[in-house]
Amino acid sequence: AGRGDGGERSPLLGGTPFKGCRAACAAVLAVEGLERAAFFGITANLVLYLTSGPFGWGGTQASRACLFFLGASYLLSPVGGWLADVYLGRYGTVALSFLLYLLAACLLPVATWLDGRLSVCGQLPADTIQNCSWRRGGTCRGQPPQQYCAPTVYSGLLLLALGVSSVRANLTSFGADQVRDRGGDATRRFFNWFYWSINIGAVFSLLVVAFVQQNISFLAGYLIPVACLALALLIFLLATPTFITKPPTGSQVSAMIKLALQSCGCAWLGGTGASARRWEAGDPLLNGGAQPGAPSLEEDLANFQVLARILPVMLTFIPYWMVYFQMQSTYYLQGLHLYIPSIFQRGQDRASTLQGYTFPDAWLLLANVVVLLALVPLKDHVIDPFLARRRLLPSALKRMALGMFFILASILAAGVLERERLQYVRRNQTVPQLIGKDRYLAATLPIWWQVPQYLLIGVSELFASIPGLEFAYAEAPKSMKGAIMGLFFFISGVGSLLGSGLLTLLSLPARGWMRCPEDYG
Repeated sequence: AGRGDGGERSPLLGGTPFKGCRAACAAVLAVEGLERAAFFGITANLVLYLTSGPFGWGGTQASRACLFFLGASYLLSPVGGWLADVYLGRYGTVALSFLLYLLAACLLPVATWLDGRLSVCGQLPADTIQNCSWRRGGTCRGQPPQQYCAPTVYSGLLLLALGVSSVRANLTSFGADQVRDRGGDATRRFFNWFYWSINIGAVFSLLVVAFVQQNISFLAGYLIPVACLALALLIFLLATPTFITKPPTGSQVSAMIKLALQSCGCAWLGGTGASARRWEAGDPLLNGGAQPGAPSLEEDLANFQVLARILPVMLTFIPYWMVYFQMQSTYYLQGLHLYIPSIFQRGQDRASTLQGYTFPDAWLLLANVVVLLALVPLKDHVIDPFLARRRLLPSALKRMALGMFFILASILAAGVLERERLQYVRRNQTVPQLIGKDRYLAATLPIWWQVPQYLLIGVSELFASIPGLEFAYAEAPKSMKGAIMGLFFFISGVGSLLGSGLLTLLSLPARGWMRCPEDYG
C-alpha cells in the first residue's frame, strides 16, 4: 500500500483486456479523441491564423510561434506529472488541467472578433504591414512585419501549453492504469487503441475544423475546439465512478536528481556515504517531501538504475521530434506555396453564392492520420498476433529504430520537393492564390507532391511513437510513472524547440534562406 497500490478504487474486473473496465477505457479514449480534436483544431491552421489579415505576421514569425507552442506543450509535461505524483493524483490533475485548457482556448475565438481583439490586444499599429519585393539573385528587401498582439498571443499559447501538457502527461498513464493488472499484452493493446483515438480526433479536426477556418471564418473554426474541450471535461467527470484512481505518493524527482549528482561525485552534497546516512535517518531535504509510505532508499536506488537505462533511449527521440514537428510548421508553410486546387469549381451558369472553396492545406495532415487509422487495427488484430505466435514480435526498441528510418525518409522527401519548388520560383513559374482572405505566391507544382512526406511520418509514428509510449510506461517504476511519462513528452518538446531554433538560424540576415516576410523564397 505504501508504494501507491493501496487506496485504489476499481470496478469489477473481468478476464479479457477491456471487460469489466470497458466503460472506464471507453471514457478515456473518448476524452482523448475530443482533446486531440481540439488540439489539432488549434494547431492545424495556427500559422495561417497568425499570417492572416487581423495579425499580419510573417510566415517565419508564425512558424516560430507554432513551434513555441508545440514545444512548450511538451516541455511543461513534467510539471503536470509532478503535480499528480505529489499533490493532486492523476485524476485531479487531469480535471484541473482540462479547466485551464478550456479557459485558455477561449482566447483564440475572442481574438478573431474585432471588439474582442481590441480588448485583449489593443489597437493595430499603423506600421504593422511592411512591403517586401525580390531583388535580382533571389534576395528579399524589406523588413519583417511587426508582430501585432505578440505578448497576448504568446501568453495565451503558454497557458494553453500548460493545460495541454498536464492533460497529456497524466491522461496517457491514467488510461493505462485502467488495464495495468492485465499484463503487458493489455497495456500494448491499450496504447495502440489510445493512439487510434488520437487520430480519430485528428480526422474530425482536419476535415471539419480546418475547412471551416480556411474557408468560412476563424471565429467559427476556433469555437469548435472550445466545444470539444467542454464535452471532454463533461465526459471525464461523468465517468468518475468507473475509474481506477490512486492517491499521490510523493515525488521521487528530487531523490533521482540527488542520486545523479552523487554518482557524479558532487562534493557539496556531502559525499555518497554521508548522504545515504542522512537519507536512512529520514532527512526531509533528501527525501524530497515524500508522503508517508513512499519508497525507501533501496527502492530509490533501484528506481535510479531504471531511470539511467531509460534516459538514453529517450534522448534518441530528440532528432525524431525535430523532424516530426516540422509537419505542423514548415511542411505547412511549404504547402501554402504550392498550387492548391479548388474543391468546387463554380460553373458559369451557377449563381455567385456557390463558392470556389479551396482545398485546405491542413488536409494534407490527413495522409498522416489515415495511414495510422488503417494500420493500427491491422497491426493489433493481424500482424502482431501472427508474429507473436511465431515468436517473431520485435521488441519496442527495434520498432522504434525502424520508425526512425521512416521519418528520415520523410524529411528527405520534403527536402527534394523544396529544391524542386524553388526551381519553379526562380523560373517565375508561379501563380497568386487566395487562401482564406490572404493572397500567397505559389509554385505551379501541385500540392499533392507533399503526400509522400506525410505518409512516411504516419508510418514512422506506428513504429516509433506508439512503442515509445509503451516503453516509457512499461519500464517506469510504479512510483515514477507520472514523472517518466512527463519526461517522455518533455523530450518531445526539446525536439520541437530545437527545430524552432534551427528555423531561427536560417532566418538570420546573414543567411536569408527564410528571411523574406512575404514567404516567396
